[in-house]
Amino acid sequence: MEEMEEELKCPVCGSFYREPIILPCSHNLCSACARNILVQTPDAESPQSRASGSAVSDYDYLDLDKMSLYSEADSGYGSYGGFVSAPTTPCQKSPNGVRVFPPAAPHHLMPHAPAALTPVPRNACITCPQCHRSLTLDERGLRGFPRNRVLEAVVDRYQQSKAAALRCQLCEKTPTEASVMCEQCDVFYCDPCRLRCHPPRGPLAKHRLVPPAQGRISRRTSPRKISTCTEHELENLSMYCVQCKTPVCYQCLEEGKHGTHEVKALGAMWKLHKGQLSQALNGLSDRATEAKEFLVQLRNMVQHIQENGVEFEACLVAQCDALIDALNRRKAQLLSRVNKEHEHKLKVVRDQISHCTVKLRQTTGLMEYCLEVIKENDPSGFLQISDALIRRVHMTEGQWGKGTLTPRMSSDFDLTLDSGPLLQTIHQLDFVQMKVPAAPMLQLEECCTQNNSATLSWKQPPLSTVAVEGYILELDDGGGGPFREVYVGPESICTVDGLHFNSTYKSRVKAFNSSGVGQYSKTLLMHTSEAGLAPCDIQSIVAWFTFDPASAHPDILFSNDNLTVTCSSYDDRVVMGNAAFSRGVHYWEMTLDRYDNHPDPAFGIARGDALKDVMLGKDDKAWAMYVDNNRSWFMHNNSHTNRTDGGVSKGSTIGVLLDFTRGILIFLINDEQQGPVAFDGLEGAYYPAISLNRNVQVTLHTGLPIPDFYTPGDGDPSGSVC
Repeated sequence: MEEMEEELKCPVCGSFYREPIILPCSHNLCSACARNILVQTPDAESPQSRASGSAVSDYDYLDLDKMSLYSEADSGYGSYGGFVSAPTTPCQKSPNGVRVFPPAAPHHLMPHAPAALTPVPRNACITCPQCHRSLTLDERGLRGFPRNRVLEAVVDRYQQSKAAALRCQLCEKTPTEASVMCEQCDVFYCDPCRLRCHPPRGPLAKHRLVPPAQGRISRRTSPRKISTCTEHELENLSMYCVQCKTPVCYQCLEEGKHGTHEVKALGAMWKLHKGQLSQALNGLSDRATEAKEFLVQLRNMVQHIQENGVEFEACLVAQCDALIDALNRRKAQLLSRVNKEHEHKLKVVRDQISHCTVKLRQTTGLMEYCLEVIKENDPSGFLQISDALIRRVHMTEGQWGKGTLTPRMSSDFDLTLDSGPLLQTIHQLDFVQMKVPAAPMLQLEECCTQNNSATLSWKQPPLSTVAVEGYILELDDGGGGPFREVYVGPESICTVDGLHFNSTYKSRVKAFNSSGVGQYSKTLLMHTSEAGLAPCDIQSIVAWFTFDPASAHPDILFSNDNLTVTCSSYDDRVVMGNAAFSRGVHYWEMTLDRYDNHPDPAFGIARGDALKDVMLGKDDKAWAMYVDNNRSWFMHNNSHTNRTDGGVSKGSTIGVLLDFTRGILIFLINDEQQGPVAFDGLEGAYYPAISLNRNVQVTLHTGLPIPDFYTPGDGDPSGSVC
C-alpha cells in the first residue's frame, strides 16, 4: 500500500488529491491547484495560436510572482484579468519542482465566490506540471474537466486505512477515540460527545449506533454519488462515446457533438475496460515479479562482490608477499655469491703475498750472503764457490719473472646484477585474465539435424566477462561410446557431416583461453534419423539427398533443385552428394537426360577430398564405374579392371548399391547388375559422386528401396541400418 502513495499525491501541492480533475492529457490535479496555475493568454494572440497554446510558455505563469505583493481588497486576494487570483505572495516550489502560488484559503473564509464558482479569465490556459502541455480552457473553465471520482474514492480509502484509530468528529479540542458511529448521521462519536450531541431521545432514538470499525466498513461500501455530465450537470452519464473515449449523457447524444459518434452502453464498456486493465496488469505483474527477482539477484551480487573482494584482496596480498619472499631468498643467494667471491679474492691475494714474502726473504738472504762473500780476500776460496753462487743468483733472478710480479686476482668484482628486466616486470605487474571461461550455453533453437549432418550453436552465458579464445566441440560415436573432438576454433556454430543415419549422438562444448579450459556445457542429444522407411520386404533406412553445389567443381551447372547437373566444360568434372554414408545399405539411381554416345561419364562414391577436375576414380579417393555406349570399366586410383560389355544411351538408368554390412559396391544399368562386385573392403564415410562433361546431363533419384534381387549380407541379417 505504501508504494501506491505517490500515485495519490498531487504533483503541484504534494498532498493527497482533493477534488481531483482529469486534464485532457490524462493527468490529474487538485481543483484548487488547477486554479492556482491558470494563466491568461494575451489578447493579441490569434485564435489559431490560442487553440494550440504555442504562444504561451509552459511556465508563463511563473511571472505572476512579479505582481504586487499587496492586495487591493481587505481579504488579501487581488484581481487579475477579471478573476480572483491566488494569494499575491511569492511563489513556491512543489515537490516535483514546479513553481506555484501557495494554495488559496479555505472556501468558507473567502469573501468572494467559492472555488468552484470563481470566474475564469477569457482565453485562460493551464499547463500540466507533469507532461508540460499547455491546455486552453473553453467558456466553461475548469468545469469543462471531468471530476476523477475513482481517484477521489481511492484516496479516501487509503487515508482511512492509514488511520491508526477512528477519532471523534465532534470533540472541540484534541479528538479522542470514537466509540460508536451513527449510520444515519454518518458521524463518529466518543462517549461524552454521544451523550451530549446524540442523546437517545426523540427522533435520535431511532438512529442505529454501530461500532466504529463496522461504521468504517459501511462508510466505505456506501453508494457513491452518481457522476454527472460536465456539459449537462443535471444529466447522469449513461453512455460511452467510442470516438471521443469519454462517458456522455443522453442530452450529449441528442444535442451535442456526440450525436453522430459511435456510442456503447456505459456498463458494457466499464466491464470491457476493466478486463483490459486486468489483462494489462497481468503483464505488468509479470514484469514486477521479474524485477523483484532481479533485485534479489542484484542484492546477492552485492554480497558475492563483497565476499569476492575480500577473497581477491587476500589472494593479491598473498601473491605479493610470495614475490617479496622470493626476492628476499634470491637476495640472500646473491649475497652469498658475493661473499664467496670476496673470500676467494682475499685468499688468492693472501696466498700470493705469503709466497712473495717467502721468496723475497730468500732472495734478500742470498743477496746479503753474496755481499759478505764478495768482501772476502781469499781468491782461491772465492773461486771455489763463485760459480755456484753465480748460478743461484741467476736462478733466483729468473724466478722473479713477469708472472711472479703480476697480481693473480683483480680487486674488482666481475659480478653485475641486471635488475632492469625484473624492475620493468614489477612496473608492468597488473591484473590479467585469471579465470577459465564459464560453460557455454547451447542455443537449442538453432541446433538441428538434416540427413546425417548435425548443426550445433552455442554462446557464452549472459554477464560473462571472461575472455574466450576458442571452443572445443565433442561428439560421441552415436552408440554411447567415448566423446571425441570434432571441432576446435573460435566460431560459435559448427556443422558436422558424415554421421551415421538413425543414430543418437551426444554433443557438448567447452571454452578455453590462456588460463585453461572451462567446464562442459550441458549434453545435447541429437538424432540423425530424417530418413524414411523403404516400402519393401527388407526393412532399411533410405536417405534423400541432392547434389552439393558447395563442394562441386565450378564448371558444374545445377538445376531442378540441385537434382539435375551438367557441365560447361569438355573436360571431366566431379560433383558429389550433400550426404555421406558410413553404415547400412544405400541405393540411388541416375538417369541420362542427354548423351551423344561419345563421352565416358563415371558413377560411384568418393571421399570428401577427392579431386574435382579429373575423371572420377583417377585418384585414390574415389571408386567408380565409367561407361560409354558399348562397355564399362571399374576404376580406382587410375587402375582399370573388369571390362564388361553393355553400354549406355540417352534415357539409360545407372544404379549404385553401397552395402556397408559387406563393405561392397555394386553397379546396375537399367535394373541389371553390370559386371561382378565392383569393390569390396569399403570402410569409412563416402559421398555419392559422378564425373561428366558438357555432352552429358544427369538427373538424380534418391530415397529408393534396395533392388529386389539383392539380399543383405550376414553382417546385418535384418538389413536394418543403424
